[in-house]
Amino acid sequence: ILVVDDKEENRRLIRKVLALHGYGIIEVDTGELAIETALSEHPDLVLMDLRLREGIDGIEATRRLKALPEVSRIPIVAITASVSPADVQRALDSGCSGFIRKPIDIDEFPAQVAQYLAME
Repeated sequence: ILVVDDKEENRRLIRKVLALHGYGIIEVDTGELAIETALSEHPDLVLMDLRLREGIDGIEATRRLKALPEVSRIPIVAITASVSPADVQRALDSGCSGFIRKPIDIDEFPAQVAQYLAME
């Protein structure tokens, strides 16, 4: 699972929760690295923060990933505190398969991830 988030504390929590459930994690902190890493590693799932501070944001990174045939079938899930109807629609329009609200619920999160992995 490729985790894209510019905040170390968010990545740490996601890493701990998913590692407890046996998932392998790759972490990056920019949209550009997300694209580069997806192309080289072909993850089963991308968890994409929408508001990245440096470089392109998660919406643009998602659009670019979905435009690349080599990785376009990888499910991308927005993981964000921005869950207004407009933000959710922007995420879906960019190619996200769904979204998970931040802060994550550590009890529900593994099942949410499993659901999106099943979409692959």
